[in-house]
Amino acid sequence: MSIGSGGPQGKAGRPIPSDACLSLKARLLKTVGVRFIEPIKGVINPAPTKMVTRRYLLYVMALAGAAVFLPGCRASLRYILFSPQGDEVILKPIPPNPFLSDDKSLVSIVRGKDLKEMVKRAVELIGGIDKLNLKGKRVLVKPNVVSSSPPSTTTNPHVIREVVLLLKDAGAKVMVGDMSAVITLPTHKNMERTGIKRIAQEEGAEAVNLEDFGWVKVSPPQARFQRSFYISRLAYEADLIVNLPVIKTHRSAIYSISLKNFIGILHPRNRPFLYRTRKWEEIIAEINLAVHPQLIIADGTKSMVSGGPWRGEEAETGLIMASGDRVAIDAAGLALIKSFGRWEKVTDKSVWEQRQIKRAVEIGLGVDGAHKIKIISASLEDDPNFPRLVENMEKNLRE
Repeated sequence: MSIGSGGPQGKAGRPIPSDACLSLKARLLKTVGVRFIEPIKGVINPAPTKMVTRRYLLYVMALAGAAVFLPGCRASLRYILFSPQGDEVILKPIPPNPFLSDDKSLVSIVRGKDLKEMVKRAVELIGGIDKLNLKGKRVLVKPNVVSSSPPSTTTNPHVIREVVLLLKDAGAKVMVGDMSAVITLPTHKNMERTGIKRIAQEEGAEAVNLEDFGWVKVSPPQARFQRSFYISRLAYEADLIVNLPVIKTHRSAIYSISLKNFIGILHPRNRPFLYRTRKWEEIIAEINLAVHPQLIIADGTKSMVSGGPWRGEEAETGLIMASGDRVAIDAAGLALIKSFGRWEKVTDKSVWEQRQIKRAVEIGLGVDGAHKIKIISASLEDDPNFPRLVENMEKNLRE
């Protein structure tokens, strides 16, 4: 399978909004004085005693007005207005990383055009899929389905296909799903329009919308900035999670790779942009205390190297990356973005000074520096530029 992209496009290749509701929400928010910036998939569940902000009230008013005229807006309004219900559950322990060499977290980087071979080789280079002992396990593949836009905004559906096939060949029972951003709900429309639902079902996986399975409450003791929040019950109960993020920049969160991708398991009422928090990046890291992917396969077929998360400058990077360490693969993905020199929020500091990374290291989610990472690279094509790219990435990791 060659590299492709899913999702409808309009003139000049611009993605068509998932529905008229998205556009109307933006206009209404602007009218009532709310600055409409890249909303991210949520994180904060305000305590009952917390005073709601003017921004929250204006957002609800605008959304309610839109819901009168557009039924598609009602899903978003329902999740914003009503608090989730769910049992509080015990946190699962962080499992050991099965993909190590000499106590270093392995990160593979594979360049090519044949997605089947790229995905297979990326996983083989870090030790192979058999290390996960998948036979009979219910595995959730968690792509980025923030909207109905094509890659690099969302995960390439053809990469998802090859990951599903790899997991099924290893004996797993596979589900593919996410919960989209609040302004693009419901998720099922985005799963359909990106082609992800069709491809998952074609390959014998179950396509799921995480909001359809109820919620559980978690209260990680290490969390400082968000002490409790609700996550999808399906994500909590899966035997194993394979995280399948994109590699992109983000105007609010600086970047979005593995750590940020788990915002998609959260209830929309927990979203920080309504509450003006300045700790988005730290909260993103703390959300990862709730679930623990044992394999991360990052879709770098296209990468967003500035702007984002909805639209930005893209690069045809033609990469698949894999690791068992979410911090290591985020650091490597940041090193890739940094090598393009297009996003000042990434280029102006060390990878290890990024706040998502710093907080993730503090709470024990992964490696604490480049000395704990081993990069293994392979090109399936005769590409003289690839060794230089990998060399630049390793340099950026060490800085």
